[in-house]
Amino acid sequence: MPSRIEQLCIDKGLKMTEQRRVIARVLSESADHPDVEAVHRRAAAIDPKISIATVYRTVRLFQEASILERHDFGDGRARYEEAPTEHHDHLIDLQSGKVIEFRNEAIEKLQREVASRLGYKLVDHRLELFAVPLDSAAATAKK
Repeated sequence: MPSRIEQLCIDKGLKMTEQRRVIARVLSESADHPDVEAVHRRAAAIDPKISIATVYRTVRLFQEASILERHDFGDGRARYEEAPTEHHDHLIDLQSGKVIEFRNEAIEKLQREVASRLGYKLVDHRLELFAVPLDSAAATAKK
């Protein structure tokens, strides 16, 4: 049975080589937002013949086909996730690099209201919150 991303590729008519299938499976199984190097490590554990160049090309292909979404969370690395079917925002833990997905209707409503007050209709947005855990924020403030 194909992975979610592999099925999206098939549905969009992309040629699926065995290495692309492995990369699609790795991305489908990712609970995080991996960069290309992480995808390569995971894919190479399944098929050691997969090169980093193949992963770069495949990720770019999947992104161009709107199967993957690229993010820049300020750490200098492009990170990827399956193109979401429903909107969500991100909170990035600056200490661990962990990315937490969330949705908050109050924030969504406020963004629409701000756009409206400025004479616009909001059609899309991206919200990324950069944070540190509360216990470390308190320790930093005391220094």
